[in-house]
Amino acid sequence: MNHKAIELLEYNKIKETLKSYAISDLGKEMIEKLEPYVYINVIEKYMNETTEARAIVNITSSIPIHGLNGIEKVKQKFGKGDMLSPEDLDTIAGLLKDTKKLKGFMKNKESTAPTISQYAQSIYELNDLRQEIERCIVYGRVDDKASSQLFKIRKKIAILEDKIKSKLDNVLRNEKAKGYIQDAIVSQRNGRYVIPIKSEYRKNIDGDVHDKSSSGSTIFVEPAEVKKAQDELNICRIEEEKEVYIILSTLTNMVESFERELTINIEAMAYYDFLFAKGKYSKDIDGRGAKFNNKNHINMKQGKHPLIGKAAVPLDFVIGEDYRAVVITGPNTGGKTVVLKTIGLLTMMAQSGLHVPVEENSEFAVFVDILADIGDGQSIEQSLSTFSSHIKNIVNILSCADQHTLVIMDEVGSGTDPGEGMGLAVSILQEVYDKGSTMLATTHYSEIKEFAGNNEGFINGSMEFDVNTLKPLYKLNIGKAGESNAFLIALRLGMDHRIIEKAHEITYKNKKDYSKYKWEAKETITDSREAIAVHQQQIEKLKKAEQKNAIGEKQKLKPKFKIGDCVYISYMDKTGIICSIENAKGEYGVTVMKKKLIINKTRLSLYISNDELYPEDYDFDIVFESKENRKNKKLMSKRMAEGIEVEIRKGDPRKV
Repeated sequence: MNHKAIELLEYNKIKETLKSYAISDLGKEMIEKLEPYVYINVIEKYMNETTEARAIVNITSSIPIHGLNGIEKVKQKFGKGDMLSPEDLDTIAGLLKDTKKLKGFMKNKESTAPTISQYAQSIYELNDLRQEIERCIVYGRVDDKASSQLFKIRKKIAILEDKIKSKLDNVLRNEKAKGYIQDAIVSQRNGRYVIPIKSEYRKNIDGDVHDKSSSGSTIFVEPAEVKKAQDELNICRIEEEKEVYIILSTLTNMVESFERELTINIEAMAYYDFLFAKGKYSKDIDGRGAKFNNKNHINMKQGKHPLIGKAAVPLDFVIGEDYRAVVITGPNTGGKTVVLKTIGLLTMMAQSGLHVPVEENSEFAVFVDILADIGDGQSIEQSLSTFSSHIKNIVNILSCADQHTLVIMDEVGSGTDPGEGMGLAVSILQEVYDKGSTMLATTHYSEIKEFAGNNEGFINGSMEFDVNTLKPLYKLNIGKAGESNAFLIALRLGMDHRIIEKAHEITYKNKKDYSKYKWEAKETITDSREAIAVHQQQIEKLKKAEQKNAIGEKQKLKPKFKIGDCVYISYMDKTGIICSIENAKGEYGVTVMKKKLIINKTRLSLYISNDELYPEDYDFDIVFESKENRKNKKLMSKRMAEGIEVEIRKGDPRKV
């Protein structure tokens, strides 16, 4: 079925929820592969299976389903010469034990579920194989009694171990040895029993060293008196390994000889897991089976969107007899899109053999394909606009639409100029209808309401809305076009009736008195007051910002540095004294090492202010003017003097 529709209708979310009811990975894999079927007999068969599984779930929740954990890894070893481990054999025995339980469980459900109970008859109990595994493998280990030879070997091993430990205990209790022994503990190194001896007393103990501590202060010695018994013990352990190998090989061959039967059992268990997952899901959503037809006729009774749950408003919907195209209108958030998704998703679920949340005697048409255009579908990666995305999807819909398809289009023609969008929408609806498709569409265009009302095969529908409470009722009313509630809603929310009246005249070319509609918009008035208060706060912030900006502008007019300031020169890594004020280029005259340089202010930073360096009203001419210049300036300040010159420096101290 169309992957875009599966995505838009959120069919995969249903499968993910369904997986949570399955126990085995194989059962979950079957759910992952689930998709709507197109052959009515197959759909009815799978729907009947779900109904029977639900009937059993209603009776009991204790269904003996095996988790099949690790079973696939065991199967992968078949025929490859790999020997099954005790854990693998335990897994096989557990499977056979649970398949036997399941077979007995289903045998008692023949009256409740006559069809699916028969599937258990294909299960092979394989009692002999199970009993042999259980006899030989106990607690994940080959049992002593798996063979008489193994029993004898392990008995001999136990005797030898007791003999060795007894001799070692005697060594540890020996008064002479107590001074040599680090700890009175018997341990094993390299499969041989040893005792810890202090390194300095190595020569006092007769035996073989098998290990030493990391510090070297302790060595682990096998005393000579137990060496012979240890050698005999090791031989017995080799014999034990051989016998265990023979037993496991024999069991592996037995298991592989029943590979076909085990595969059938595994498949049966996985399928029952799949069936009962559908039954459990049906119970949780209060689902029911439905009837099917090949006449493109849908009669949904009290249908609910399964992802919304109990909060969903039940939906009654009929199409396919007197009309096969429904155009739904109504305000935003009124539930139009939910209606489309509910019809599309429940149709997909029903065609997948799943129960759907509807009332008894609901009926669904079997469609070869469901084509949908819901939501804006905008993709940043593909750089598509909302309208372009819609059109691209609708082009694909028009290419595939025929008498076997259900077409679902949300807000057809939206996203562009209203006039052109309306014309495009009417043309698309007519084209889809002419192709023979069953169709559901939503719109805001009043002209499309007229089109649906005047064309055979089309019918209007509307979502009910309570203007008094401003709440959608989420109820679909087929046969009645939705009215535009925008003006009344705006009035209800506190908009001035004069604005509404002007809008009505522009829209409908006639006058209407809206002053007669009276609502006390307490919430809106409160919201407006809050909005005004917030706006006033923003105005105050603007005024404060303007004041700060004005102060900042004044600061910018002031020179950054004053004559006599000591400044740091970044590119020279030296300090100097400001000797002339800023020029038009933002440069200062700076005395550095008895030289006067011109330096841009961006390379200067205040090091010490002149206030800290010089007394108040200090005459900087003493620092920056020559003795001759100071003398001439003093004379000129007293009287007119001919032939006397004074150098005047502005900005650049090098300019006269």
